[in-house]
Amino acid sequence: MALMKRWLLHVLFWVAYTLQDALMEYTWSAALMAGVPDGRRFIIALHAATAATMPKLIITYFVLYAAVPQVLKEKRNLAWVTLQVIAVMAVSLVLYRVTFVYYINQVVYDGIGKPGALFSLPRLLLGIIDIGFVCATAVAFKLLRMQLSARVREKDLVKEKLETELKFLRNQTNPHFLFNTLNNIYALTRKKSDQAPEIVMKLSKLLRFMLYESGKGMITMAEEIRMINDYLDLERIRYNNRLNVTFTQDIDQEQHPVAPLLLMPFVENAFKHGVSETRFDSYVHMDLRLQKGILTFTVENNREHEGNNSQHKIGLGNVRRQLELMYTEHQLLVFSEAAVFKVVLTINLDSHAKI
Repeated sequence: MALMKRWLLHVLFWVAYTLQDALMEYTWSAALMAGVPDGRRFIIALHAATAATMPKLIITYFVLYAAVPQVLKEKRNLAWVTLQVIAVMAVSLVLYRVTFVYYINQVVYDGIGKPGALFSLPRLLLGIIDIGFVCATAVAFKLLRMQLSARVREKDLVKEKLETELKFLRNQTNPHFLFNTLNNIYALTRKKSDQAPEIVMKLSKLLRFMLYESGKGMITMAEEIRMINDYLDLERIRYNNRLNVTFTQDIDQEQHPVAPLLLMPFVENAFKHGVSETRFDSYVHMDLRLQKGILTFTVENNREHEGNNSQHKIGLGNVRRQLELMYTEHQLLVFSEAAVFKVVLTINLDSHAKI
């Protein structure tokens, strides 16, 4: 298909060039062929232009497929390439003049014009200009196409790199989340809790989501909320009465598309670096608002000390980079105090980046 397209482009180029050359011949021959009808005169001009095009093909395709590739190579001998071009140009010029003198003037125009000397300086200069114009035009198109192709390849490489980076960041988050949830199950089984089967079932639902849904480019806000609620149920079972969790929601469109697992790292962070490190009553307050595509998600949790700040920075750094790759309009504010940790995330969900 690509080869066919390239052949078609070449044919169109030469047809367009020959037609414009024929129009110039048609205009030039008006005085010479005053008694010839316009239609007949255009056919003669097209015949002459087609014949004149043949010698131009030699130098044009030599430059396109021999000279230009040599010049673009890292190890190139410009002097040798220049000599080759001059030699082929000389051959094309000789054929060009022979075609004009012995075919176009004698056969196409039936000898009504003055052919001039075969190799007179003015005729040679005109031939060089004529041949050089079409050759230079063809080379310019080729270089432009090569530049556009290089840009497309560069764009594809950048896209592939960003997609790989995003997958890597998400793969860092998912095992981390699974590890924490398995710890929850371990704690319940040690207590021989009757709730262990229930938490295993909820974990199964979460794993199914992570395996089959999180790989999608987008999910609905309703699915993201359901994922958060399942995770909160697990944590409520684990911490029982010493945990106070609130999750308020004000959403105008539950089916609005959103990147999967977008909010979960903030929820998980509140439990890992907040609830799990407090000895007394703990709380996690979350507020989710989505109005006209603008999402605002606030997570606040208490803590007894500032904890391991490096872990916070690593986790938030991961999330920040994911946001940069996924959304062009977003803001992440972090408030870290001695007893309270708060995150406020604002995103324009309609500004999803095209990686």
